[in-house]
Amino acid sequence: MTRDSRTEWADFFNGHAPEYEKNCFTKNTFAEVDFLENELDLESGMAVLDMGCGTGRHAVELARRGYRVTGIDVSTRMLDEARRHAAREGVDVTWIESDAQDFSLPNQFDAAICLCEGAFGLLGSSDDPIGQPQAIIRNVAESMKNAARCLFTVLNAYALSRKHSQASVQQRLFDPLALAECSEYEMPDLRDSVRLRERAFVPTELVLLFGLAGIEVSNIWGGTAGNWGKRPVDLDEIEIMVVGSKTAESLRAPYALFARR
Repeated sequence: MTRDSRTEWADFFNGHAPEYEKNCFTKNTFAEVDFLENELDLESGMAVLDMGCGTGRHAVELARRGYRVTGIDVSTRMLDEARRHAAREGVDVTWIESDAQDFSLPNQFDAAICLCEGAFGLLGSSDDPIGQPQAIIRNVAESMKNAARCLFTVLNAYALSRKHSQASVQQRLFDPLALAECSEYEMPDLRDSVRLRERAFVPTELVLLFGLAGIEVSNIWGGTAGNWGKRPVDLDEIEIMVVGSKTAESLRAPYALFARR
C-alpha cells in the first residue's frame, strides 16, 4: 500500500513520539541551547522559529529563557508531547502542525533553528531530493527578518556513504544519486509498514542551497547531537552544523567560505 509522501514521516513520528525523549541524543539540551544563544546572537524577547521542533526540547528551553518561540512539526503526537512539556515548564510556545515545505510566516523571526534532521532531508517517497530541502530552506529564509541568523544540523553524506556498500545500493538501502538511506519500519498502529528516505548532504551543496534561498553560510562545523563544537566536520560523524544569516543582497561568491580555509 502506497501512502501519500507527506504522511510517511508523520506516521513514523506519531508512533515514535512517546519514546523520542529516550534517545541518547536528546540528553544535551541545556548545553545546546547555550550554544544557540551564543551563535545566533539571541537577546531576551527575540522571536525564534524552531522548524521540525519534535517534542519541543529546544523550543521549551528557549521559551524558559525568555524567547518568543514558534515550533513547527508535521507530527500531531510529537506536538502533543511538546505541549505537555511546555505545560510542565510553565512556558508559552506557539505550536503549529504543518509540513515544512508548506509553512509560511514571512519576516517574523529574529532567528531560526532546524535541528536533528527536524525536517530538512526527511524525504517522502515522491519528494525530489533537491526540491524538498530547497523548499524548506526557502520557507525558513522567508520567515526570517533581514540579517536574522539560523542554525541547522543535517545528516553528513560522508558518513552515510562510508557506512554503505555496493550491496546496499543493489538492495535499495542506499541511493547514491540522492544521497539517501532507505529503511522500512513496522508501525504497531498501522496495518502496513512505513518506508522512509532520509537524505544526507555535503558542505558545498549546503552552501549553494542556503545561498539560493538568500542565506549566507558563515560556518560549517561538526554538529552531531551531544558533540556540537566549533570544529571541522569529522568524516564519520552523523551530522553537519550549518550557521548562516539572511542577506538582502544576492551572493556573488557563495563559496567564499571555503576560499578562507
